[in-house]
Order: sequence, then structure tokens, then C-alpha cells
Amino acid sequence: MEQTLYVQAPDFPGGDNSIVLVWLPEPLVSTCLGKTMKECSKIDYCIRTTNPNGPQCKDLGIPRSQLPHYPPDMRPRRAISVVLRAMGNDHGFDRLKAFYRNASPSSLSRLSPDATIQARIRYDDDPSFQKFYLLEVLSTP
Repeated sequence: MEQTLYVQAPDFPGGDNSIVLVWLPEPLVSTCLGKTMKECSKIDYCIRTTNPNGPQCKDLGIPRSQLPHYPPDMRPRRAISVVLRAMGNDHGFDRLKAFYRNASPSSLSRLSPDATIQARIRYDDDPSFQKFYLLEVLSTP
């Protein structure tokens, strides 16, 4: 399937020479733009949890009443990210690496429509662990 993915710089130790790609559920996109992936993941968790009054759902920066709702048949069912390391140059990965190398660090620290790619992915919809695989980079900014 073809999807829009957000390109992010890793924010964890040992992330040098890695690229993070993020796939967001459509209802979450407008809420997460301008936020870090960690902030967005916290919001995503608080939308899906059965305990929205838990400590991790406090101080989201957005009132709970304004959080989006997820339809039951949505794809993906949660925010998903994948860390890419040691990529070759085929399947458009050279374009992704060139975009990442030339982008300003600040543009890759928060989710932005200016840091998205179009990609062909394979989605694994296993209820216990959703994931996606990057098959081909179709376009970069």
C-alpha cells in the first residue's frame, strides 16, 4: 500500500546514522503536527487506553474532550514508527537519505508536513504487535 510517512531524527541514544519513519492514524494527524513523536505517542496512547485518567494522560497539552476518536476499521490502529539503519541505495532509499542529510535538524525534531515522504509499505496488522515494512520510497520533499 502507498502511505505518507513522517521523517524524524532519532531522539534516543545510539540513534546516529538512523532515520525514523512515522505512520499516523488519520484522525491523529492534525493533533500531532508540530509535536514530537514522543508527545504524539502519549496522545495516541491516551486515546486508546481504557484508563484515560492515568498519570500518563495528564498534561497532554490538549483537553481530553478535544482528542480525536478512532473508527474501529482504521489503518493503522495506532501511531507506528520504524527505525531504519544501514539502508542501501536501491528502492528510492538514496532519495530518503539525501533528503535527511540536507534537512535542517529542527525540521526533523517535530512532526511536520514538510518532512514527509510517499512510500510503498507492507502493513502487518497483528493485533498484538502492529508494524510496517518500508518497501520503496516513491517521493521525498
